[in-house]
Amino acid sequence: MKQILFTAVALLPILCAIRLGASDDECTRTSRMRIYSDAFVAAESGDLDGYELALGEIRGSAVDALLFVYEGSAADGIGLRGHISGKVLSIEGDWVEHLIQYPSRKENTQKHHVKINGTLERSWFQGEIEIEGITEPQKARLRRVSRIWVCKK
Repeated sequence: MKQILFTAVALLPILCAIRLGASDDECTRTSRMRIYSDAFVAAESGDLDGYELALGEIRGSAVDALLFVYEGSAADGIGLRGHISGKVLSIEGDWVEHLIQYPSRKENTQKHHVKINGTLERSWFQGEIEIEGITEPQKARLRRVSRIWVCKK
């Protein structure tokens, strides 16, 4: 019995990746970006939680970014624009969240202003992430990874 439980727990991240998987487009889109992550699968619930920040090519001081907010499952990236000066990264933009109300199945949208400010190093990002109407500014320390969580196979 212990062996079966151990095997099930060991396979949980793999099973979640299969269940949650990202579209090929999302994986292709982020494959050339620098990814910073604190995403994890909670041992007790199997939920995917945390943040991932994908940064595109830096052009002068401008940078395009995708923020992935995991609150129990995979999520699409939120497209944002920002600036970098030295090691100081500042990103801001609006996220239009598409929701479905149950049991009516009526589609609803909510707009949230997103702010990310902090220090960017080659191997980590440290700063604050704020999503208006959802979170207070939250301290984040994201480490550099090779791909977004849902694209790991």
